Amino acid sequence: MSIDPDRPGPVVVGTGPVSARDLVRVARDGVAVVVSDDAVAAIEASRARIEALAADPRPVYGVSTGFGALAVRHIPPESRKQLQRSLIRSHAAGSGAEVEREVVRALMLLRLSTLATGRTGVRPVVARTYAALLSAGITPVVYEYGSLGCSGDLAPLAHVALAVIGEGTVRDATGELRSAAEAMADAGIAPVELAEKEGLALINGTDGMLGMLVLACHDLRALLRLADVTASMSVEGLLGTDKVFAADLQALRPQPGQAVAAANMVRVLADSPIVASHATPDCTVVQDAYSLRCAPQVVGAARDTLDHAERVAGHELASAVDNPVVTLDGRVESNGNFHGAPVAYVLDFLAIVIADVASMSERRTDRFLDKARNHGLTPFLADDPGVDSGHMIAQYTQAAIVSDLKRLAAPASVDSIPSSAMQEDHVSMGWSAARKLRRALDGLTRVLAIEALTAARGLDLRAPLTPAPATAAVLTALRDRVPGPGPDRYLAPDIEAAVRLAASGALLAAAESVTGPLG
Repeated sequence: MSIDPDRPGPVVVGTGPVSARDLVRVARDGVAVVVSDDAVAAIEASRARIEALAADPRPVYGVSTGFGALAVRHIPPESRKQLQRSLIRSHAAGSGAEVEREVVRALMLLRLSTLATGRTGVRPVVARTYAALLSAGITPVVYEYGSLGCSGDLAPLAHVALAVIGEGTVRDATGELRSAAEAMADAGIAPVELAEKEGLALINGTDGMLGMLVLACHDLRALLRLADVTASMSVEGLLGTDKVFAADLQALRPQPGQAVAAANMVRVLADSPIVASHATPDCTVVQDAYSLRCAPQVVGAARDTLDHAERVAGHELASAVDNPVVTLDGRVESNGNFHGAPVAYVLDFLAIVIADVASMSERRTDRFLDKARNHGLTPFLADDPGVDSGHMIAQYTQAAIVSDLKRLAAPASVDSIPSSAMQEDHVSMGWSAARKLRRALDGLTRVLAIEALTAARGLDLRAPLTPAPATAAVLTALRDRVPGPGPDRYLAPDIEAAVRLAASGALLAAAESVTGPLG
């Protein structure tokens, strides 16, 4: 399989965990994948053990028996290849919209990583086929519904395995929908005829929910830095004080994320003529509203929750999730490591903090629009109040998103619907938690973009006073795409332009061009 020379060097999958960074590269950047020699050796060693057990007349779960509630049936050797095909075909039972390409590629890489540990008992050809599909940009079609998160992400993984055996549908590197057999033939990849244990090894895992968790952590880390920037813009535009963010005050409550958020805000607000203009003994404002004063406490707590989620993701990336597994001493043992609870919980935790960070952002936007609270700005930041509505309805859009985020914060992991004739009588719903988290991240991006757009208008209206160098850089980035204050115009394109700048990292990069990398 040739590798496109224009792409970055391939990710090498060995017996150890893939990194979060490499997962993002493979999922989003289309980076190629190769299986290391040490991984091939480990795979061959455990496969020898599976083949020995396959020849044993005594039944071994997953090797010579049925699955789940049908595990009591011993399967004769002549029926075992059919057993593997039937397992994959029957479990590829997803429904709904197609899952995003980046999610499927992340799922595939993580399943390959588990295969490469040598704990699953597959043959090297299976692992190499996963690597070849990833490198060729062939993405099996996976559907929105079908996973209960136990035993892992069965249906999503089965749709990928279906492509590995040359069946089902895929998207090729150009995005065209094609049959798996045709796309693989054009790429020079032979379908795999699965042997004992291999079908089961391809579908027992938390790979879908874990892939979405790693991608979400990557995105949320940047969005929380942006939240510090937009909060700073609002503090400045609403004539708030930066004194409450002083390091010695934050140290009185040594929450680590809070200290990082406050330090970021101090750096973003540094050398602000607007802040300096009212930092005088005759200032009548005793203290700012919570949405301004307590921003580090909220975004800091979100950071601490994200840190916990990343630790859980790190443990899961280092896991070999399959059932049964081949242990280091050669035993083949059933286990419950496929249960998605650890991942499901933190997926839900992140949805909660996203809703709260967005809620605080919306409250700051609302303050800009209220003449009674915006310290001298026009009602709704309108050019001609009464004739113009300014940003009135931008806040409505924010509020609608925040309301949706609150619903998405309801945890999926507290639910369980028994399946497989009560054999799988407690499930994690981790896939569902991950799917709603992706929607929540999009919502937070939009809410922060609208806050930035509104705060920028407020800063413009403070002229002739000028903003801090860092917030001025964000303002300039916005003004390159969105005009400044004036009579009402079609507002949706302005909002979408701000959303694109927020999602691409351009707004954060503008601030960091002055401050340096934020924490």
